[in-house]
Amino acid sequence: MRSHRRARQPTPERSYRRFRRLDGRHPWKRDVPLGYVDYAARRRRGGRVVWFNFDLAREMGLLPRDHEPRLTPGLAREILRTFGLQIINEWDLEHGVRVPARDRLPGTYMATRYLQLQHPDRRGESSGDGRSVWNGTLTCRGVTWDVSSCGTGVTRLCPATALEKRFFKTGNRYASYGCGTAALAEGISSALMSETFHRNGIPTERVLAVIAYGKGFGVTVRAARCLLRPSHLFVHLRRGDLASLRAAADFYVRRRIANGDWPVLAGARRWRFLAEDAARSFARAAALFESEYVFVWLDWDGDNVLADGAIIDYGSVRQFGLFHREYRFEDVDRMSTSIVEQRRKARALVRSFVQIRELLLTGRKPPLASLSRDPALALFDATFERERVRLLLRRIGLPPDLAPRLLRREAARIERFRRAHAWFERARSSRGPEKVADGISWNAVYCTRDLLRELPARLCAGLESLGAREILEIAASSYASRADRRPTPARLRRARELQRAYLELLGAAARESGTSLEALLADVARRSAQLNRADRITGDAIDYATARLVRNRLALGPARLQRLMDRFVRSQDRDPDRAAAPAGEAERALRGRSRRVFDGLLDLVHRCREGL
Repeated sequence: MRSHRRARQPTPERSYRRFRRLDGRHPWKRDVPLGYVDYAARRRRGGRVVWFNFDLAREMGLLPRDHEPRLTPGLAREILRTFGLQIINEWDLEHGVRVPARDRLPGTYMATRYLQLQHPDRRGESSGDGRSVWNGTLTCRGVTWDVSSCGTGVTRLCPATALEKRFFKTGNRYASYGCGTAALAEGISSALMSETFHRNGIPTERVLAVIAYGKGFGVTVRAARCLLRPSHLFVHLRRGDLASLRAAADFYVRRRIANGDWPVLAGARRWRFLAEDAARSFARAAALFESEYVFVWLDWDGDNVLADGAIIDYGSVRQFGLFHREYRFEDVDRMSTSIVEQRRKARALVRSFVQIRELLLTGRKPPLASLSRDPALALFDATFERERVRLLLRRIGLPPDLAPRLLRREAARIERFRRAHAWFERARSSRGPEKVADGISWNAVYCTRDLLRELPARLCAGLESLGAREILEIAASSYASRADRRPTPARLRRARELQRAYLELLGAAARESGTSLEALLADVARRSAQLNRADRITGDAIDYATARLVRNRLALGPARLQRLMDRFVRSQDRDPDRAAAPAGEAERALRGRSRRVFDGLLDLVHRCREGL
């Protein structure tokens, strides 16, 4: 008789064995010896896994592809074993803090050096990861991922140590930028916002896991294909350390090539491509942030963004409901840039990449002022303008394949509509600037997303055109005062111009696509309704939603909280080309308290939809 052997089923231990590779080892330590500070670490007990990113874990190869989205006891133990740690820092060593042998981890974990605006010397001599360490790398299907954890203890690279010239105990409450801890609410809000951005095509780091500890503290585990920031290169540029700069740039270039993001390059070509890629990446990022009303504190240090233009560190990142172009975040001792200034700051970052290129090619660092006419900056300007128009055509609801043809043949009509749209988008309240919870703002008056959503829908209903007063009524936001809502002759003229430019552009698009205006309008109405949804999250909504989730966390329990957060992120998907996934068990399981909390979150999103 033929014998049949049962296929060997992977045990939970075998399914999770790749977690063991995240033990602090990272090739940056070998390649850039002056680019980090190393720390021994200890086991941190008492943690509970609050949320885990199953989609990302499967993509990274941490989990088998067929692993169900359920936090099993074995998986929770592995997450806590891998990421539940706290560094043994300089304060601990100075004060002889004893660590039980069973809690001491075998590996060491690096805090990387990078340039930071908050540090007094502005040269990066002592700046970098102040409360984070890197867990290591994972390679899956030809792509290498970096993994780091925030809230693992205060390092010597924090601004507080640089300012006060002493080391701090992890968890202290008196050193600004020197506590070494992270709040659980930070992790939950970062998870919600980063996954929402990722689903909607905004490049970002992603949260892999959120772990809760007592007294509202937590650890946020983050991952990206490369977690290097421009400031990881700028720190060596600023200090004039050519050997370390070359090593850091080499590392970054090799990673981008190995991950398939860049073509294979060698010699001087890679340094030229480094500057060109920065020009394209930061132009696209700046245009996208402006189009999506995303505030990212871009500045000369290149600290708050990844080297490929993706978002990192959600502490000051916000998405506005309107184009609040005067909003500025107030840090400890300075005010941030605004949304409209992000373009200029992104261009300045590119100029620093050009300076890196010249230093690596010639061995000399030219003054930044001498590089203002470099071709890479011209490439930045051209890419920004092209991307800004493409994103506007997308927001209108036009099919993506039409944009390149319209850009070539209907530039005048596009520009006419862009100007008409920009007037409404950038109009500010007559009340003037005012103080808000975390800074200052000068509120916008009109919601052009409402206009772009309602115009095609109403035109599809049989109207040849809308009245100018109706357009003003549709566009007026909750921030508009009585004076702002008054239909003055100038405003009525602007409303008529917007509609004329809109209909002319859609007529040209219909001719270009070989279809009728009625058919195109129907498609635009469908797409625009999804792209310009009224229930689009804002920073305010995320703050309130996070507070409600933290308040209900224990009553919900880990399984229901996981399902609720996953469902909330899916509810924010605005891609009109992605078919809606059928409701699965996780979707149908929102009952009782879960359903009440979820409905409350959606209500918060709607009520905060025009805010900061």
